[in-house]
Amino acid sequence: MIHPASPIDWATWQPVIHATLCFVVRDGEILLIDKKTGHGGGKVNGPGGKIDPGETPAECAVRECREELHITPVDPVKLGELRFAMSDYPDILCHVFRADALEGTPTETPEAAPLWTSLEAIPYDRMWADDAIWLPHLIANTTFDARFAFSGETMQWHAIETDVRW
Repeated sequence: MIHPASPIDWATWQPVIHATLCFVVRDGEILLIDKKTGHGGGKVNGPGGKIDPGETPAECAVRECREELHITPVDPVKLGELRFAMSDYPDILCHVFRADALEGTPTETPEAAPLWTSLEAIPYDRMWADDAIWLPHLIANTTFDARFAFSGETMQWHAIETDVRW
């Protein structure tokens, strides 16, 4: 359900950027990245990026993991969608995937450094503010659909639905 105080008309909202995030969760840990470049550089996030023309979101999620960490997530499953209305960056629709296994060894690249962390010690203080709202649903293997309005890096508004069908 959309919160009535939303500053955005989500019925007419259109994303400029289509992107993905992909998280590997196994053995009580989650694979995050220290993002070095681009939007969100300096923050902790998951591997991901913009969907290329002709590419499906699932293909993008795998490609970005290969590019950023030299790993291949095994059988990633889409669990969520994130809609971001940004004051200083083009609006984003992000497809969020989870995998429970990976092939390869997470390796630092010019874009990102791998960061395995315990599910109980996720560094939310180094992440975007919205992550603390939806990431617990991904960890719980629950589907979600979330909307966020940001002014700069400050979250102004949010709403989330869980147990959605894709």
